[in-house]
Amino acid sequence: MRRLLTLTAVAVPLLLVPAAASAAPAAPATGLRTVTPAVETPPLYDDEAGGDANADDPAIWINERDRGASRVIATAKNGGLRVYDLAGRERQAIATPPAPGEDDEAGRFNNVDLVEGFRLGGRTVDLAVVTDRGRDQLRFYRIDPATGTLTDVTAPGVPFAFSTTQAEVNDQRTAYGLATYRDFDGTPYAVVSRRSTSDVGLFKLVAKGSAVTYQRVDRLTLPSTFRLPNGSTWSPCADPGDGPQVEGSVVDPVTRVAYLAQETVGLWRIPVWGGRFRGAPQSVERTREFGIPARFDEAEDDCVVDYAADPGYGGRIAADVEGLTILRTGTLTGTLLVSSQGDDTFYTYDRPTLRPTGRFAVVDGARADGSQACDGAAVTATALPGFPGGLLVVHDGENTPASGDRENTNFKFLDAGFLHPGHRQ
Repeated sequence: MRRLLTLTAVAVPLLLVPAAASAAPAAPATGLRTVTPAVETPPLYDDEAGGDANADDPAIWINERDRGASRVIATAKNGGLRVYDLAGRERQAIATPPAPGEDDEAGRFNNVDLVEGFRLGGRTVDLAVVTDRGRDQLRFYRIDPATGTLTDVTAPGVPFAFSTTQAEVNDQRTAYGLATYRDFDGTPYAVVSRRSTSDVGLFKLVAKGSAVTYQRVDRLTLPSTFRLPNGSTWSPCADPGDGPQVEGSVVDPVTRVAYLAQETVGLWRIPVWGGRFRGAPQSVERTREFGIPARFDEAEDDCVVDYAADPGYGGRIAADVEGLTILRTGTLTGTLLVSSQGDDTFYTYDRPTLRPTGRFAVVDGARADGSQACDGAAVTATALPGFPGGLLVVHDGENTPASGDRENTNFKFLDAGFLHPGHRQ
């Protein structure tokens, strides 16, 4: 994630408007609702003193024995994992694994999701699954059903997710975005994207004694070049050699449809069942910047986009398209939520029809500041203490106040009642 100035491309390049070009199109103001957080977590600092911790992606674990002891499990990149209670207090911190060699990359935890009811070592457990983009692996943590404490159960010698050698891992085209689900037969899988590419892999999760490993069973490459209605072709601008990556991901647990946020392109859907991606991906919505000419400027080491030449083929979402999550209010009812990172807002869609239903921003309130540059989000409709309408957790890429020159990040907790279909403001 890079903070949007006028347009953010995939985690690495920043698209800037040159002086001669028109300004980026303004965000639509119609129908924007504002909501405020009830709780926020402590700030994380991405510097040596802060342990290189940078908030990114959350998941919500429901404690079925005691709803008040439920936990939010979140990634902090080089800072590993953080586990929070419903008051936003940190309950556990887990470090990333060290580098395998002196010149190799250490662990860097990017995204997290959960698998419930996994059979492991003769018992049924809940797992937190993490993409380790530093080492191109998946890692697994058993969740204690009483305390919510995490224990590493990653099998020794788990394979690389995408790379073939450690040297390739060190180039960091590695495991990035993540969504877990169970297939119709109950088999657990993880949909995992690859950083700086359009590749997405499908991985079967497998118990190995009292530990967990995985096998890649399928692979999908999303489009990176598009034929426009005017007959021209367009590709989103990126650093030379990079492609338009996916990070935000979620799989509907009933329909087994995967939703993939290709950051500078838009939101896709594709069925995923039987251990395979099924058919061709279908576009749900494009970014506003889709189709606008852009070029990489070597002198600036950035992309330059010509908004004055906008052909008008874009959608509503301001790139980057980021965190995806589904509020499930019934078997097939609920709301799909997507982070429109470029304008600090969120769009919502009706779960069964994908009809757009609204747009909101998380703004400063009496208890916490709002959310800007949101990467990851997670939501549950389960009523929890302090959150009778369910819990929505969003990343804040620009937490305030800053501590001197130390910019920081964290997570905001909100009651999710406003996301329920039919909710009236």
